[in-house]
Order: sequence, then structure tokens, then C-alpha cells
Amino acid sequence: MADTWEQLERECNGCRVCPLGERRQHLVFGDGARDAEIMFIGEGPGQREDEQGVPFVGPAGQLLNEMMEIIGLDRSKVYIANIVKCRPPGNRDPAHEEQLACLPWLRRQTALLRPKMIVCLGRIAAQVVIKPDFRITREHGQWTQKAGVWLTAIYHPSALLRDVSKRPETFVDLKAIQAKARELCTRTDLSTP
Repeated sequence: MADTWEQLERECNGCRVCPLGERRQHLVFGDGARDAEIMFIGEGPGQREDEQGVPFVGPAGQLLNEMMEIIGLDRSKVYIANIVKCRPPGNRDPAHEEQLACLPWLRRQTALLRPKMIVCLGRIAAQVVIKPDFRITREHGQWTQKAGVWLTAIYHPSALLRDVSKRPETFVDLKAIQAKARELCTRTDLSTP
């Protein structure tokens, strides 16, 4: 098991366990502070992420940045990763086998990071991280704890781009994330803009 971020990223870059690794332009390992107390987890990279090798840099990423700003966060204060590290063709949902192949990388990232809270972005991330039968429309914004880490899920930013009617409830979820972070995080300044 990798003892450093650099070693883990190098090992992940060499991964060819599933076919996604053969098709990618770039590995999309993760981005942000490698000592962050807050971790955001999405489902997988899209086209822009595959081109740049950085998660959440397309339109959904711009919205995620704005969402974080609402609660006094920016990318330099959190760590952002995905369930799968390579882009599924046509931006389709990652297949179960692809998720399973990549899950050890995410677990090792989480072990190195040791976050106090994880925010799942969307249904797929929540089903992998929180529980397999997670229902995003009913359970978004609810908190649970696993192994000392607080977990919640919100709508994926791409879903909010498609359906703006979900934004008011997402704002409530974001304020709850801000409150939980103020309660748990000692190194993260969440100044209200």
C-alpha cells in the first residue's frame, strides 16, 4: 500500500484493471488540499476532466465552485475525487465493474487524507460510499457516520444544471454542510462570503 500521495498517484496512473484505463487521455486522480478535512466525491470524469486530468473543471465543476463559495469554501480548502478515475465513454454512468475496479484507489486516497467529513456528489457516489440503496431524492442532506467520518450527499452539480428546481433544497443542504464543518473542522476556515 502506498505511503505517500505521489506513490499512490503513480500506481493509479499505471492501473489497467478495467478497459477505461486504455481509453483515457489523462488519469483524473484528484485535486485539492491533501490534508483537507472535507472531501467531495463525484462519480467519474467527463470530457473536460479527461482532457485536463483534473476533476470538476467543466460546467458542473464551475457550478460546484460556486456552491462551495456559498458556504465559504474553495478548492484549495477541500479535496475532490471521483469513484472512477478514468472517463466512461460518452460520459455514461460508470459500470458496477468499473466502480469496483477503482474503489481501492478511492479507499487509499481517503485513508491518506483522513477527512472529517465526506460530501457525495450525486446518487452513484452516495450508493458507493454511503449505502447501495441510497435514494438521492429522499436522502440528500441527511447525515450518517462511518468509521468516525461524517457522510452526506447532495445533488450532483450536473443534475442541478439540468433541473434548476432542485437548487433551493441544495442550498439548504449546503448550509447544513457549512454548519457541520464549523462543528467538526478545526483547520478549515468557513468564513461566510
